[in-house]
Amino acid sequence: MGEFDTIRPYADAEVPAVLARLLADDAFLGILTQFRFPRLAGPLGWLLKPLIAYRLRLEFRDVSSVAQLQSRIASYVDHTIEQATDGVSYSGIEHLQAGQAYLFLANHRDIVMDPAFVNYAVYHAGLPTPRIAIGDNLLQKPFVSDLMRLNKSFIVHRSLSGRREKLAAYQLLSAYINHSIRVDGESIWIAQAEGRAKDGDDRTDSAILKMFHMSRKTEPFAELINNLRLTPVSISYEYDPCDQAKARELSTRASSGSYTKAAGEDDQSIALGITGYKGRVHVHFGATVKQCLEDSKVLAAEMDRQILSGYRLFPVHYLAYAMWADRDPALAVPDAAELFPAAELSAAKSEWQRRLANCPSEQRPYLILQYANPVRNQYRIKAGLPL
Repeated sequence: MGEFDTIRPYADAEVPAVLARLLADDAFLGILTQFRFPRLAGPLGWLLKPLIAYRLRLEFRDVSSVAQLQSRIASYVDHTIEQATDGVSYSGIEHLQAGQAYLFLANHRDIVMDPAFVNYAVYHAGLPTPRIAIGDNLLQKPFVSDLMRLNKSFIVHRSLSGRREKLAAYQLLSAYINHSIRVDGESIWIAQAEGRAKDGDDRTDSAILKMFHMSRKTEPFAELINNLRLTPVSISYEYDPCDQAKARELSTRASSGSYTKAAGEDDQSIALGITGYKGRVHVHFGATVKQCLEDSKVLAAEMDRQILSGYRLFPVHYLAYAMWADRDPALAVPDAAELFPAAELSAAKSEWQRRLANCPSEQRPYLILQYANPVRNQYRIKAGLPL
């Protein structure tokens, strides 16, 4: 057994067997049937599932590597993105060099689509896609784990309770990330903090930066970060398909002090995040860190500066900020009408009003918060003010 076998993505030699296992998994076939034929999945699922399995076996019968698999499903991913967005743009990717591996540290808003949009940008730029960090809390079904590990995902053990077990898990994770970049030459995508930023306030957890160093304590921290080619990534959604659910959770936490997820809630978030309307999406690749930053908190502040500055603000963000009770009067935030054409602003107002109308009044402040926070953060950076 290899050192990283418990967490690593599947290797090329494992692809055919894992595909065969997936296409014999009743739960996986049920999800595909529900997605493809939502009205017929119930009464005719018994007939449709074997037909779908047969078609997929034919389509993937000659796939024997991860690269082949990604190439084969690229058109499906493109179609899904085209159906759920008004277009994806990206910037800064021209500074990435072919043949170099990077550690992409990104803000986190959506469970599946954040790394999917980074993959989309990198793939269409002709560069190898990164390996993706994913929490084990999302891999409770065997077919989900198989799917994610087929697509270059590796496992972050977050559900461990013992201090010693957690330490060992993060030591292994640190070693794997370093090995992937410095030995395998494979890039890594990881979120800047555990869990999604449900309030729209994207901040880097310095503990994650320290984790990169755990397995290489003899190497100076700044030198290690330079060798990993740490690169901040900003992922901006015009509209978040899960914004209402996030507002409900934030409101419940504020009123009761806690929030307990319902059974299957993560699955619903994943499905809605993939298929729900997002408007426009922008992915910005910031500058790879080259300064000698020996302190993880100073480095976290630099990551925040780049990620928040690279975030693309859409009209809805300015509309939300204008009605936010906690907006900062000292910030020179212009009115949306000064920044966007009338037709674009009119469409945004209509969509924003629709979302507000669908949100219960007690949850509305938390819907506004999600879209207003990026404005506050970006303009505080512009003004040279602390976050």
